[in-house]
Amino acid sequence: MKSESSFTGEELKKRSGIMSQPKAVWAVAFACVISFMGLGLVDPILPAIAEQLHASKSQVSLLFTSYNLVTGIAMLITGVVSSRIGVKWTLLSGIILIVAFSALGGASSTIGEIVGYRAGWGLGNALFIATALSAIVGFSTSGTAKAIILYEAALGLGISVGPLLGGELGSISWRGPFFGVSVLMLIGFLFILFVLPAVPKAKKRTSLADPFKALSYPSLLTLGIVAFLYNFGFFTLMAYSPYVMKLDEHGLGYVFFGWGILLAITSVFVAPKIQKRFNLVPSISWMLVLFALDLGVMALGTMNDSPKVVIVAVIVAGIFLGINNTLITTAVMQAAPVERSTASAAYSFVRFLGGAASPWLAGKLSEWYTAESPFLFGAIMVLLAVVVLVARGRHLRDIKIESH
Repeated sequence: MKSESSFTGEELKKRSGIMSQPKAVWAVAFACVISFMGLGLVDPILPAIAEQLHASKSQVSLLFTSYNLVTGIAMLITGVVSSRIGVKWTLLSGIILIVAFSALGGASSTIGEIVGYRAGWGLGNALFIATALSAIVGFSTSGTAKAIILYEAALGLGISVGPLLGGELGSISWRGPFFGVSVLMLIGFLFILFVLPAVPKAKKRTSLADPFKALSYPSLLTLGIVAFLYNFGFFTLMAYSPYVMKLDEHGLGYVFFGWGILLAITSVFVAPKIQKRFNLVPSISWMLVLFALDLGVMALGTMNDSPKVVIVAVIVAGIFLGINNTLITTAVMQAAPVERSTASAAYSFVRFLGGAASPWLAGKLSEWYTAESPFLFGAIMVLLAVVVLVARGRHLRDIKIESH
């Protein structure tokens, strides 16, 4: 057996437990929890915003569209910014933008104003999440795979607690969740400011062309396309399902809390076992097929006017999404011989474009056709992601996921 001193740095990373992390990792993970709370915090108030501001479903869905569109495009500049001002100040800049624009959203009086401020929120979100993922992986002492599991756990915890808090604040006023995000992210700002150590700037400055160059690698492009397509199902669930469950703000908060809890549990405890036992492409493919079937169940529940069926299907979806998110994110970090932050930015640029189009399209499909049509379309797009994954699976054969 090797002595502790004879292990290489990478071997020591792999031997360290997922909970044995430096303070820097926990500081960023804590801020991630708060940031991802902001994603689900607005879910319980979507019907209330539509009713009180006299807006259609497709108009309200633009809250997600503007947010995701700006997030995706801004991903292209995150590497440029972080390589010039450093990881810590990129994170802090992103948080400050989220604090400001979420507060402005809460003070808005029209749906157009909220959509505009959500776009600014998306800019802050891009600077934060792309840098946060690479920071957690970079600071971690337990290897890439376990660091990403920790990141996904923060995502799941934030997404699960966010709707619960959003339901409570939203029952008082639809403005409450916006102000809630602002206050919570201010706490995250202070935590990063005082706990995260100063991080040296990158020796090599990133250019705007680097994310596009990264997408020239077939493995990274394949994962980006798959995520682009499956986001049509993900954001149909996030942005449209609240309208058909026929629940108040409290009820919607509890449903998405259950969904987020399952997402967090499976991303931490189930995904690693699947990573270890099965190959990457079959594992992701099966999760996506099961998610597509679950969207089909939501469509049937909506068609038959059975909100309980939709509620159960939404909660169960957390299982498939939690596993899938961890599998894909882990693969992305090793899909191309580029900086992790550049790989994350390139991948996120592609996937968030799907997240931008799908919420608006879901609202429009329900207006043009039937109430269940958004779920059916989402399911078709997720199955199309499986087709792409299988057809281009040869590009992913060389990705080696760490064993646990």
